[in-house]
Amino acid sequence: MSEKTSASASRRSVRLASVAAVATIAGLLSGPGSAADDVDASVVVTYDCDLPSGRVQVPLEVRGTFPATGEVDVPMSPLDVSMAADFQATDLAPLLPEGATEVVSTAALDVDVTQNGESAQAQWAQFVAPATTLAGDESGKVRLAHTGEVPSVTVGAGGDVTLIAGGLTLELSTPAVGGEETPADPVTLSCGRSEGDAGVLATVPVQDTGTETPDPGGETDPGEGGGEDPGDPGEEPPAQPPADTSCTEDVPVGEMDSSEAVPPPPGAPPLVLAAAGQKVCGYAVGLASIKKLNGSVIINDPAKKPAMITANANKRVLLRLPTMEGGLYVQYGSIARLELPDAESTFLAFGFQPVSAKVAFESGLLTVSTGQVAPDFLHVAPFAVASFQQSMRLYDVKVNGVPLDVGPDCRTAHPYKVVLRGDFENGNPYLNVLDGGPLNGTLDIPAFSGCGTGGEDLDALFTASISGPGNTIAMNQANMCVPDADLEVRNCPPRIPALPGSPAPAVD
Repeated sequence: MSEKTSASASRRSVRLASVAAVATIAGLLSGPGSAADDVDASVVVTYDCDLPSGRVQVPLEVRGTFPATGEVDVPMSPLDVSMAADFQATDLAPLLPEGATEVVSTAALDVDVTQNGESAQAQWAQFVAPATTLAGDESGKVRLAHTGEVPSVTVGAGGDVTLIAGGLTLELSTPAVGGEETPADPVTLSCGRSEGDAGVLATVPVQDTGTETPDPGGETDPGEGGGEDPGDPGEEPPAQPPADTSCTEDVPVGEMDSSEAVPPPPGAPPLVLAAAGQKVCGYAVGLASIKKLNGSVIINDPAKKPAMITANANKRVLLRLPTMEGGLYVQYGSIARLELPDAESTFLAFGFQPVSAKVAFESGLLTVSTGQVAPDFLHVAPFAVASFQQSMRLYDVKVNGVPLDVGPDCRTAHPYKVVLRGDFENGNPYLNVLDGGPLNGTLDIPAFSGCGTGGEDLDALFTASISGPGNTIAMNQANMCVPDADLEVRNCPPRIPALPGSPAPAVD
């Protein structure tokens, strides 16, 4: 079998739902999707790492909760995963600046996902170990205990799915001091699995339901986008974009506004961890209701040519472990750009007069903040919030089919802030920017200005019929494509999700 054919087969049989996700605290959180018949596993894999003192063997203990069984085309998600690497203090000290007393570490583990003789590679990335003393225990051992979340795995056929540990990369640095960020140039250790160590982390049997997996016949596999689209109301899936549209835009550059994120509980400020971020792209579509008009506008219509989100995912990480100085807090911050296409809407102004209009959205950069917060050990809550500034402009307005000249600058008098939050109560939460999900919110539409020509002032007309509070917005984001991932399967090209259910009109 050629390399190209093998890669194509891998894409058909194994689809990885994401490449990196938000950090969690192993043993403290029980993420969504866990079941009573899940299996807790603990495996020690031995690695050979090249250090200034020579090649040393480093045991890596990998713990996690794995599904006891899997189903075809249903994502399987290992939960509460941790990776603890054990070093001797005498081996670590030469890697860090003289006089250092603590070390901060991040870890990435390559994981081969194999089934029926085929394989794809995932990366368990952005695992974080908090500041750890270099003094070690009584035997001089320093344990770097990393925690994080891992990609889900979706397979298209029955057969045992085996996860095998591959290469391990560790980045070591001294912790931040005085509120500064962790140094930008950590020491990188690349470790290979020791000879004779099989590295098997878990094996999950998947029953063959007898459903045939469609052969794309050389065309792009529509299943590469991962699991089911979040918020899919069951309608026909939208047409998918061609493969050459994946992530062609540069990542957005700018300041993030995480003021809408859930704040940390009282205590010491979270540690700010260095994060290079990751280029991703994908699609989000939605519906916005206008309360006064009792109607909705389709945002980024999936039936037409929707615009793509381009994001720098997880470019900032805030972390605080639960201690006497404060509860758990972890926040991943991403910055994104979405230039929405114009929308069209027809509604009844003042309840009886048919009005049609085109709506142009002018949106600023999006900030997406996801994570978990726990004021104590018993109350752990995830959060997700996306926010951005936006203005609305109306044009091509018709009343009873007769054009109404509103001029070129009929718009909201000032930008308004859109704040969307994840829904963690109804079984389909938005956990991270890579996996996506539904986001919902309400917004206040400001008064209009600049409407009318020839001395005719139509501002009051549109302000009276559109502006005001209580307008709802529901967005649905599909899995993101990660073009730079070192994977055969990376959710590319990105899929277009279905529209969420129409938001109900707000009630007083």
